[in-house]
Amino acid sequence: MTATVLLARSAPKAVDVVGVPVATSGTVPRSLGLSRAALAAHGFEGKLGQTLVVPAPSGATQVAVGVGDPAALTVSSLRTAAASLVRAAGRRAVVATSLADLPGVDAADAAQAVVEGALLAAYRYAGIKREPTTSALTQLVVVVGEARSKGAALGIERGAATAAATTLARDLANTPPAHLNARQMADIAVTIAAQSGLVVDVFNRDQLEAMGCGGIIGVNRGSTEPPRMVRLTYTPRNPIGHLALVGKGIMFDSGGLSLKTTDGMMTMKMDMGGAAAVLGAMGALKALKCRSQVTAFLMCTDNMPSGSALKVGDVLTFRNGKTAEVQNTDAEGRLVLADGLSLAAEMHPDAIVDIATLTGAQMVALGNRVAGVVGNDQGVVDRLRAAAANTDEAVWQMPLEKAYRKLLDSTVADMRNVGGPHAGVITSSLFLSEFVGDVPWAHIDMAGPMSSDGDDGWLAKGATGFGARLLIDLALHFSK
Repeated sequence: MTATVLLARSAPKAVDVVGVPVATSGTVPRSLGLSRAALAAHGFEGKLGQTLVVPAPSGATQVAVGVGDPAALTVSSLRTAAASLVRAAGRRAVVATSLADLPGVDAADAAQAVVEGALLAAYRYAGIKREPTTSALTQLVVVVGEARSKGAALGIERGAATAAATTLARDLANTPPAHLNARQMADIAVTIAAQSGLVVDVFNRDQLEAMGCGGIIGVNRGSTEPPRMVRLTYTPRNPIGHLALVGKGIMFDSGGLSLKTTDGMMTMKMDMGGAAAVLGAMGALKALKCRSQVTAFLMCTDNMPSGSALKVGDVLTFRNGKTAEVQNTDAEGRLVLADGLSLAAEMHPDAIVDIATLTGAQMVALGNRVAGVVGNDQGVVDRLRAAAANTDEAVWQMPLEKAYRKLLDSTVADMRNVGGPHAGVITSSLFLSEFVGDVPWAHIDMAGPMSSDGDDGWLAKGATGFGARLLIDLALHFSK
């Protein structure tokens, strides 16, 4: 259960922990009861993310929270500081802090960052347990003065919505594959749509086959579970633009007949993280008063080995009529995205963005904190980079190098689905670019950032929900 968030002028008496911001220079708040020298004696210098628990003989425990250089305060540093505070609070349930009252950052942006940092750090996946895991945090009190209260109220509302979107994406990606298949994912999307003012359409295997979506049908051939494509549409009054989102929803990826190792399958219940991020983002758009129309496609299926599974050497025909020779059944994400991108392009939106846990090459190049972004339009890529900076969901642009297109050449089809051992992020992006026509487009490869090996700042162990807040920020700032 997500903690409630309250706005207050001062910390209430009925709190367990009060987080007191301390910078690397300047005065130390008197309420802390310690001088800078005393703090330093305990190893606390005010560096960003540092904490020092100061027990009180009675009343709330105080926690000194480092915010770093006061002249360099940003929404990112406030998000980090709030996360550090919640972790230092341990199992204490009610936490208050004046982090959002610091000068130098817009009040709304500051409050949003504090709420996001605190709620996302407090996240715990309930699990399939007799006694579900629960978050210790039940209430967060954001303390600001009168001059910043109006902006802070707006920021709290935004932060609660974006944190909820990420929480949904995390919950979905953390769910064991036997408890979340494509049909169940579609059912959840229908529920979210009803709660969030979205129009929803669900397409089954027969409908997808009739539509010529040979990519998702081909990948699904080895599974006993049928595929689902979910189309979600958010339409405000007088939209200022139309953005299309496409999410990879491989509910479990065994690799198909190009079977992964056991270790390689350990996180493959999260191979639907792109679709989870898109669904989380879509559910927040109405509450955040997004001014652009957004249409989303969730491409959901398992990738399993069986007697009917897709074989190496098979040729698939996609929605837009192009064909691809399958030379690796474990390069399946691009096959399902091809149909989604084709359908999105038919709507002639102002831009298309797809997001997927697509390649191991992304992890080799950029590790587990930075996603790769590739596109055919620098404007769309730049908008994504700006959204990444706003949300701490980092991306790094990689080139759509046309000279590598020949690596996808096939003697039996228009292309093949792999381009060899090198430049995997680029060749997979070149494959996807074949399905967007002349629509401005960008692709996010989030294979690395989809999960975290442990609690780290606002990240929680397991699925990170990467992309949900990034896509929300993109949609809120999107126009023709």
